[in-house]
Amino acid sequence: MITLKGNTVYLRALEPEDLEFVYTIENDESIWEMSNTQTPYSRYLIRQYLENAHQDIYEAKQLRLTICKIETYEVIGLIDLFDFDPRNQRAGVGIVIQNQEDRGKGFGKEALELLIQYSFTQLQLHQLYANIGTENKASINLFTNFGFQSIGIKKDWIRFQNRYTDEGLYQLINPTN
Repeated sequence: MITLKGNTVYLRALEPEDLEFVYTIENDESIWEMSNTQTPYSRYLIRQYLENAHQDIYEAKQLRLTICKIETYEVIGLIDLFDFDPRNQRAGVGIVIQNQEDRGKGFGKEALELLIQYSFTQLQLHQLYANIGTENKASINLFTNFGFQSIGIKKDWIRFQNRYTDEGLYQLINPTN
C-alpha cells in the first residue's frame, strides 16, 4: 500500500514471522514504564495475538503496524492506533523504535507522519491523541513537531518502580475537517 511508504521506512501489517520481534519489545523492561506494562508476555500469548491481527480496525478497535527500513526490510519498531472510536472519529497513537541505535535518525518521525496521513485521509479521523510521560522529552518533541498540542497533565498518573510520574495528554485535530 503506497499510503504507508515513505523515503526511509514503510509500515506493514503484522505477520506470524514477527513473533520474536514483538516478544522482545513486549518483554523489554526498559520501555515498560512508557507502555504501561507490568508483566511479561509469553510467546504463546503473542502467537495468539498475531493469529488475530488480521482483524479489521473497526472490529479490533486497534491497528498495530511494523516500522520497516526500506533499504533492508528490517523491522525496527511498532506503531499503533488504539482505542479506535469510529463514532467520535478518534484514536490514540503509540510508537516504539526498538534499538537505541535506530532512534534519533528520523525513522520514528517518518513512521508517525505516515500514520497521521493514513488516519486523516483513509480512516477520516477527526483527531489523534497520545499519552506521553512528562519526562519523555524525545516523544514530546516528536509529537509536538507534528502539531500535537498539550491539553493537560495527569498528575502522578504512572506508578513505576514505587515512583509516581506525570503523564501529558497531547491532541492533534485534523485540519481538513
